[in-house]
Amino acid sequence: MKIEQTDEFKKDLKKLSQYPTLENDLKIIKQAIRVNPTGDGSKHWNILRNKDSMYICKMRMMCRSLRGKSLRLIYYYDGEKIELEFIEIYYKVNKASEDKSRIKEVWKQKTTER
Repeated sequence: MKIEQTDEFKKDLKKLSQYPTLENDLKIIKQAIRVNPTGDGSKHWNILRNKDSMYICKMRMMCRSLRGKSLRLIYYYDGEKIELEFIEIYYKVNKASEDKSRIKEVWKQKTTER
């Protein structure tokens, strides 16, 4: 599965680079997403938008550096093209919720590409 990152996501990652386990934690999450790209039905995974086989998902992502606290990860998944793009990652303590305008922009771009 092809996994991309938006430029904004890369900036988010850079801001969170103070957490030394983040890179490895993200690798683990990528493996989990490859198995269940639209979630596993738990309260830790939500579908924010969907149309046909396109989804915007939000999940709790454990970061071992945060010792039990979690980050939030927002991503786009296209089940038809089998591609995934990370949109946003943030620490819930520092930010109350996801950037809805960023999500809307990615959704609009992806739905018009089809």
